[in-house]
Amino acid sequence: MRLHNTETGALEELEPRRPGHVDIYVCGPTVYGPPHLGHARTVVSFDMIRRWLRRRNDVTFVSNYTDVDDKIIARARQEERTPEEVARTYEAVWLDTMRRLRVLDPDKTPRATEAIDRMVSMIAEIIARGHAYESGGDVYFDVSSFPTYGRLSHQGLDDLRVGARVEPGEHKRNPEDFALWKAAKPDEPSWDSPWGPGRPGWHIECSVMSTDEFGMGFDIHGGGSDLVFPHHENEIAQAEAATGTRPFVRHWLHSGMVNLAGEKMAKSTGNVVMLSDLLASHSAEAIRLLVAQTHYRHQLEFTEELVEECERAVDRLATFRDRLAAVLDVDPAAVTGPVLDPGAGSGLEVEPEAVAVDALVLAMDDDFGTPGAVAALFDMVKRANAELDTGRTDAALAWAAALAVFDEVLAVVPPVSDGNTDALVDGLVVLLLDIRQRARESRDFELADRVRSGLGELGIIVEDSAQGTRWRRGRRQAAGR
Repeated sequence: MRLHNTETGALEELEPRRPGHVDIYVCGPTVYGPPHLGHARTVVSFDMIRRWLRRRNDVTFVSNYTDVDDKIIARARQEERTPEEVARTYEAVWLDTMRRLRVLDPDKTPRATEAIDRMVSMIAEIIARGHAYESGGDVYFDVSSFPTYGRLSHQGLDDLRVGARVEPGEHKRNPEDFALWKAAKPDEPSWDSPWGPGRPGWHIECSVMSTDEFGMGFDIHGGGSDLVFPHHENEIAQAEAATGTRPFVRHWLHSGMVNLAGEKMAKSTGNVVMLSDLLASHSAEAIRLLVAQTHYRHQLEFTEELVEECERAVDRLATFRDRLAAVLDVDPAAVTGPVLDPGAGSGLEVEPEAVAVDALVLAMDDDFGTPGAVAALFDMVKRANAELDTGRTDAALAWAAALAVFDEVLAVVPPVSDGNTDALVDGLVVLLLDIRQRARESRDFELADRVRSGLGELGIIVEDSAQGTRWRRGRRQAAGR
């Protein structure tokens, strides 16, 4: 298995420090508002990476919450609440939204405010080793004291000095130095420290929380490419300066940014797509497929037309799953469920399925190539449907097993209602389908069509077949579409 290391700029073999166990830390959100498509791009990409790694390894996945920050404080003033209330509110929004996107929960989600004491200790150690200094109640990292600073972003100190400046109120010696500790300001959260009351700088948080969980030299650190500099560059400097140990991280992975209609997505300019809006009109599976179709390191182009194409592709996957279920005479939910997934990863006995999963393995083992995995998935569906069209159903179980493997990694096959969802909604859908069936029997096709289209607008997809009528949850549609 090869992955692209941002630090070396090369493809490298993944060699976990503990054979069979991979530790991953991915920088989490600053919780001052709801998540947007840029967040989804990074989180879904690393979710697929995690899903692939765990097929062969035990994986510990940690992602933090930054719950003290200038933006949180500003939002608290705007909403006339405490910063803690704001942070907890948007933590819950974040978690709910990511679950709707079928993102697996992290194994641990440390909060910055729960690690202040350890941050103070790391800062004190950095000062003691001659890499930082106190000035006016602030503490700054002395970039000139760390010879390898810039190695992640491939910049020299002279490059970094271009455009760097000391902001009003800062007391640092050099423009490129960065804050480890900020002196307290009126009406802002603060904690005690040897340098007076204050709060940590942003960068020190992840150096502390990641090494709290994994120690130095853990396997994979990830995040969006916008974090390479300065955030991840500063993490390296802090952790290695504090401990005198190298490396801080073995492999660095970074996901690309999102473009909207040819322009970089940026919340500061208003050029942004909020996930709440996107999920109101599109399925989680279509959004995940959109992410998977572009390699995680490349720039993701977003247009409404591309999402619509993904919706149609997701519908084909659901139809294929239901077709296999009818052939196998099982509930559609079982097709991508664990009962039909041998969990072998590749080389299963039936040749068509083995070829498909082997293609998945080749793609994902080459720097988590989800575009190749998506191509292998739809190639499999095309070939399987051609076989089924000719009445050859002997490989149906193998096709179903392969589909389960793909869905375990990509999570792009729409789930089937399993009876554990909202009982009221399920009951109302069944009632409406009964009304529709009675209308069809009495040849009131206008009413039957109105029921079906109305359910479709609410995200309930109705499918008629020789075996009867089935329904599943899909995307909400605008009226009249």
